Amino acid sequence: VQLQASGGGLVEAGGSLRLSCAASGRTFSGYDVGWFRQAPGKEREFVALITWRGGTTSYVDSVKGRFTISRDNRKITVYLQMSNLKPEDTAVYYCAAKFWTASSYEYWGQGTLVTVSS
Repeated sequence: VQLQASGGGLVEAGGSLRLSCAASGRTFSGYDVGWFRQAPGKEREFVALITWRGGTTSYVDSVKGRFTISRDNRKITVYLQMSNLKPEDTAVYYCAAKFWTASSYEYWGQGTLVTVSS
């Protein structure tokens, strides 16, 4: 499964961006999809997840109430809507997918850079 993340860019603090993650040549049927980020000099961290079964979502505490993960009805694209962005949200954002029974993420996208200016 090849993943393509897009939608990053430069935005002022308080602004919004929507990231997209598409699977090349297939849908996300059967797959949990997550978003991760890696800020300069820091380790990669989990941001959000949407599960295949039931569409359950979960978020890291620092983005709760500001970010929303969703998927389209055709299961082709997963989105990360980011609002009220803060400078500390600056990072390369990656989407990743794993079959719903897998214990770890198997597929990773190339990353998209989000820069939030103060």
